[in-house]
Amino acid sequence: MNIGFISTRLAGNDGVSLEAAKWATVLRRMGHEVFYCAGELEDGGPPGLLVPEMHFNSPESMWIRTRAYGTTTPHPELFPRIERLQATLEAGLKTFITDYAIDLIIPQNVLSIPLQIPLGLALTQVIAETGIPTVAHHHDFYWERDCYEPNCIPHLLDRAFPPDLPSIRHVVINSLAQRALKARRGIEAIIVPNVFDFATPPPGIDEFNADLRAAIGLAPGDIFILQPTRVIRRKGIELAVEFVQRLGDPRCKLVLTHGDDLDLDYLRQIQEQAQRANVDLRFVGHRISTSRQIKDGKKVYALWDAYIHADFVTYPSLYEGFGNALLEAMYFKKPMLVNRYPVYVADIGPLGFDFIEIDGRVTEEAVTQAQRVLTDPDLRQRMVEQNFQLGKRYFSLEVLAGFITRHLLKPGN
Repeated sequence: MNIGFISTRLAGNDGVSLEAAKWATVLRRMGHEVFYCAGELEDGGPPGLLVPEMHFNSPESMWIRTRAYGTTTPHPELFPRIERLQATLEAGLKTFITDYAIDLIIPQNVLSIPLQIPLGLALTQVIAETGIPTVAHHHDFYWERDCYEPNCIPHLLDRAFPPDLPSIRHVVINSLAQRALKARRGIEAIIVPNVFDFATPPPGIDEFNADLRAAIGLAPGDIFILQPTRVIRRKGIELAVEFVQRLGDPRCKLVLTHGDDLDLDYLRQIQEQAQRANVDLRFVGHRISTSRQIKDGKKVYALWDAYIHADFVTYPSLYEGFGNALLEAMYFKKPMLVNRYPVYVADIGPLGFDFIEIDGRVTEEAVTQAQRVLTDPDLRQRMVEQNFQLGKRYFSLEVLAGFITRHLLKPGN
């Protein structure tokens, strides 16, 4: 089949783009052709159609979004402008489906999170009109986020986020979302967890990345504590700062890697906290990207390069739809601190992983465990090997291929 992925963007280090790329890899291995349609596309990614107006940060989308939320009284121009952009996006979607002879579409979170309201409405209308087979991949829903309340578009949210149409199969990434979707909308969904390519051996130190530690200012003997997430409040990075402070070792350096979707106020808050706590915090978002490159005469390293060099990973998120950094730490065999966010408690922790866990606050027990892991190579090796093997069992691309075969690409869909 010709399979079309649709989103606001399919590029960068965000979880939706990364997971879409894994699905695309599996589908190509199964013999299908894959095409992308979004407001931002990755260089070197699958072929497809770039529609800039689809991006959630396009000027018109942002104008609409800022007037749809935070109030129950609509701006006089809100609904006319939604309708106009919706019509433009419907035309773009139909062009994509026609030009690439698409047999099945896989919307990536655009029917879940209403960042791009007209795109969700446009896609709902196209699916309803054409009956095109659809697998709606939901990474998180608007009711899970406080920023969408209050709003003046409840009827639009009910219509398209997500729509309940006969040609759509719904996929969620955790059991909490599955139960909420059924309770709120009466919609059945299957759970397909996030995955990683555990079968391919991880890369190692090579000529390009050998100098990464020095490039970000680490000295020989420093302990590289990696925080591999965006700098936004739900990532709970203040807990990572406190954790490093309580480790009590001046060799520990906390490194923040992501420069995209940056909350500058939150970054300043974290930097001020680190300064007060005498924690060596490095923000290196300008030196880490999705892929290696040379920019302004300096190396920009891939996120994987940071994992290769890291000694320990912190993941103190308050909320995650699943948790890609968990899978990455398993794959690169790095010990990890995890805050027990709800999806972790429900779907991941019970599988037997050996992480250092906290429940919303840094405990002396967690600090002591981490100190032991950092100083005992045998203990560290047992921990990371166990996590790698469990990750391979539950969250591999082969597991995803099985879900797709059994549930999503049945005859007639």
